Amino acid sequence: MDTIPVIEFHAADISNGEVVVVEDLDLSIRPGEFVYLTGQVGSGKTSIIRTITGENPLLSGEGRVGEFDLSTLRKKQVAYLRRSLGIVFQDFQLLMDRSVEDNLRFVLKATDWKDKAAMDERIEQVLSSVGLYRKAYKMPHQLSGGEQQRAAIARALLNEPALILADEPTGNLDETTAHGIMKLLFEINGRGTAILMVTHNQSIMRAYPARTLTIENGICREVEAHA
Repeated sequence: MDTIPVIEFHAADISNGEVVVVEDLDLSIRPGEFVYLTGQVGSGKTSIIRTITGENPLLSGEGRVGEFDLSTLRKKQVAYLRRSLGIVFQDFQLLMDRSVEDNLRFVLKATDWKDKAAMDERIEQVLSSVGLYRKAYKMPHQLSGGEQQRAAIARALLNEPALILADEPTGNLDETTAHGIMKLLFEINGRGTAILMVTHNQSIMRAYPARTLTIENGICREVEAHA
């Protein structure tokens, strides 16, 4: 198993775009790990995610995501950094004017896929892996919340990222649907994809224990996972 971290920060100050919200961050996530990031609203969880995706600059210290050095990241590199990641949002962020299949095709075209047959095959693969192959032709509004999140997860998988960032992926779902999404994320993780998941949901963390980081008073530290 590759032991080079997919994310690594050393003595990093994380800002919300204006002021430092997390100080002296030391964080390392290795391939295939599942890690929760938790903390109160405004504690800096989203700022860490935005730093990882290149949206917020790294103020000081060292930071690396895959092959990208965040301390020297140039604007023209940001799009390539984001292409190397899978990102799943709380509110799905599907394009509502096109089918599930065409949502995925849009991403493939935007990331320089050219071969239609190859695109069709990849779309079929990822939709099958999340249990949505028979819903490929549906519009997002025709899907349940859980199905929309599955479509968003399929989108995140398209380019086979080593890391998925999941920002409150169960936040808009009922408890039963949320458990289905968690089982899917752990299946994906079991196939070798690292996942960093932001959540406030303590019951989810108890039901699916994993390495856990929490932010309190501007410091991110590791805590014991729920038994």
